[in-house]
Amino acid sequence: MGRTSRKRSTLANRAIAASAALILGGGGLVAANYYASAGEGWTGQRPLQSTNGWQSVSTIDCPDVGNEIPEVPQQVRGSVDRQLATLDSQITRAYQRFAENKQRVQSDRTYGQQQILTPLQNERLVIIQRIIALLNQQRTAQKPQGLQSMASCELRGDDNNNGGQDQNGGGQDQADNQGQGDGGQDNGGDGGQNNGGQDDGGQDQGGAGQAGNGPEAGDFVDITTVQPNVQSPRKLRNASRGTFTTSCGQNENGKFNPDNVIVAPGVSNGAHHMHDYVGNQANDAFASDDDLANGQTTCRNQGDKSTYYWPVLRVQNGQDENDVQADGGGKDKNVGEIQTPSQVTLNFVGSPVGKVTAMPKFLRIITGDAKAFVNGNANANASWSCTGFENRQLKDKYPVCPEGSKVVRSFKFQSCWDGQNTDSANHRTHVAFADQNGRCQNGFKAIPQLVQRIVYDVPPPVFDGNNPSVFAVDSFPEQLHKPVTDHGDFINVFDENLMNKVVNCINTARRCR
Repeated sequence: MGRTSRKRSTLANRAIAASAALILGGGGLVAANYYASAGEGWTGQRPLQSTNGWQSVSTIDCPDVGNEIPEVPQQVRGSVDRQLATLDSQITRAYQRFAENKQRVQSDRTYGQQQILTPLQNERLVIIQRIIALLNQQRTAQKPQGLQSMASCELRGDDNNNGGQDQNGGGQDQADNQGQGDGGQDNGGDGGQNNGGQDDGGQDQGGAGQAGNGPEAGDFVDITTVQPNVQSPRKLRNASRGTFTTSCGQNENGKFNPDNVIVAPGVSNGAHHMHDYVGNQANDAFASDDDLANGQTTCRNQGDKSTYYWPVLRVQNGQDENDVQADGGGKDKNVGEIQTPSQVTLNFVGSPVGKVTAMPKFLRIITGDAKAFVNGNANANASWSCTGFENRQLKDKYPVCPEGSKVVRSFKFQSCWDGQNTDSANHRTHVAFADQNGRCQNGFKAIPQLVQRIVYDVPPPVFDGNNPSVFAVDSFPEQLHKPVTDHGDFINVFDENLMNKVVNCINTARRCR
């Protein structure tokens, strides 16, 4: 597809009176930040009840096979990744069938099982068996266990619509804001409010977004009602206190695609949502390390050819982008105007307990989980806030910012490396978060931590039934545009001299660019 033209929302000066009434409780926006316990997953929570007494369902929940593969030999990694991408495409097609027949599924669960879930299970089983065969060909590979049992999927509801408010915790997130992925995050999603709307294929909760699959009013919270919740580990005497800032723009040239060269190399539309790119301009599904090394960069320092990318943020305001009929856009239920960030800050910072070592070239890091809504919150890591309120961070809600304040999404990437691998089978285990005291686990070493902050000037959400306007990140269609699915991707393509400068600046407590 041609590149999507980037447009600034025309709603920036829109009056906020209508949304203010909603924020204050007149229309159902949650006015507090509710979290489930840190170890609680998404499944098994209270289901939404529709007016006919059936459990209302909103999406398809399938086990994430990729997370359960402990090891993939390099010889077959590309083939396995392509098969995993096929599983994602199968879910997307099944979700489309579900969305087209949602009313019938709500009234006849046998239909949903026979026409959607059973065919999906059969399709998934074929692909899972191919993955098993690929792994069994490699004598050195650790044989996966129980993958075939992951073929079956289920229908599930939107956890925001659970029949009432969850008075659990009052909004305190005790994470240390270091991007901990180990239970230090409270990302539960069962704290929404049911506004009594019948689930009728996209009209509940103020319209469920103009794509018919979110976001909903319960996905937003007034930031002024959230208590400060940011904590950071104490810095020891030997801490690496410096900062290196790389300036790579805000994607003013409009580089987008729905690929993900880390997770789905060689697969067009492997992400099923559109990504913003800054830095390396050669990044697409087919980019090799050599392509990235020889690519152009938008970074001011030409020694940084790294690629930084994340799902685009859109305002669903009835205005279409050029991708309305394209993969990753309208075909995958991502609609609305793509928003240009007003600011993108890319900082590399040190460890609170010691010095850092250089990242290896072509190190790949994914932070957050694009499938966190159905996977659970173990790997969720993006934070949402507002300028002037960044001591209050949200994981599973979009912020409603007061007038004059802008939306902020931020990512703190993993800062510990296993010292050997630039990637891993599930794209996670070669890197890790430091513990709550800032220390890396045994066998891992501290590396410069990428801290990414993206600011948007977007209008507050309006759910007035006639002319709704909401903002949301692009997502896999079955993830319902939930904020907890936000994520960021990074491939290190610093040249050796510049990486050495980064490490030296951080370890000697300087601020460098």
